[in-house]
Amino acid sequence: MVEQGNTRGSGNHHVVVIGASAGGLQVLAQLLSELPKDLPASVFAVMHVGASSHLAQVLSHASTLPVLPAKSGRVIEPGHVYVAVPGAHMLIHDSHLLLRRGPRENFARPAIDPLFRSAACTFGGAVIGVVLSGALSDGTSGLRAIKRCGGLTVVQDPSDAAVPSMPRAALRAVCVDHVAKAAELGQLLDRLVRTPAAETPPIPAEIRLETAIAAHELASMQTNEQLGTPSRFICPECHGGLWEIEDGGPLRFRCHVGHAYNGDTILVSKGNDAETMLWKLLRTHQERAALARRMAAEEKSDDRLDLANTLLQRAHEYDEDAEIVRRLLENRTSPSEELDEHGSP
Repeated sequence: MVEQGNTRGSGNHHVVVIGASAGGLQVLAQLLSELPKDLPASVFAVMHVGASSHLAQVLSHASTLPVLPAKSGRVIEPGHVYVAVPGAHMLIHDSHLLLRRGPRENFARPAIDPLFRSAACTFGGAVIGVVLSGALSDGTSGLRAIKRCGGLTVVQDPSDAAVPSMPRAALRAVCVDHVAKAAELGQLLDRLVRTPAAETPPIPAEIRLETAIAAHELASMQTNEQLGTPSRFICPECHGGLWEIEDGGPLRFRCHVGHAYNGDTILVSKGNDAETMLWKLLRTHQERAALARRMAAEEKSDDRLDLANTLLQRAHEYDEDAEIVRRLLENRTSPSEELDEHGSP
């Protein structure tokens, strides 16, 4: 398990962790381009990526600092940028990186929150956490962890973000230290890393537990019982029971194998499930109508006109049912759009 409150090296803020998702690539590139070559801090960045990614190469063209893809065991150095790679959480353990195929969080691996928590556990008050543009609320829990462990918190101004949900969620859940537009972030971070770090308080046990889960060291029903209480909801991925995490923050859940979700992520997932069911229902009604017409044609060819007419009436009813479902689909707002419309993350 990661160490608590390691303050190796300078007494200033010497660890910067950045989380971004939709709309965040341009901001991250701009931020890195404005950091000086003598930056006295290590920078770590997570973006939600697919099965393959060239993020490190893309960012290296913009950055003034060397940009390296994360590699397990790689020793971290000041003045370097480390970028998460597909398929593994990027974690910080003492003075080096860990890549672990721990349970996905908010359907993502790499996810932002595991990096943030591991940094908070290891470096405490020396950490600066940054949340950039993105959908839903990944990064909020991790930013709270950094704040609780004495670190500084920075959020991109939602009005300046292409997708404001992540910054907005962070601002609601965390007493954020700095809010800045994309054009201001590079200079702000350069200034903050040269300021003295606060003293690291005792690391909360639940933050250490969730970091261990991401590192694939710990995940069980007994662990979840230490984090929260059983809920009525089931895991969208493995369909096991979910525990509601009680840490004073926004609504969050974990299942017994470790999959973790914010409440808005589950809400969107359930909305997607509902849409899938509607499409299946539409297809079923259309198929029933087509089959009824085919059967009616057979009955008509055998001069069983009453039965043929009955089947045609049923086909008409199935068409009407299909039209109702089609209208529901046409008029339906996606769950993520509904959240944004109501000012939620």
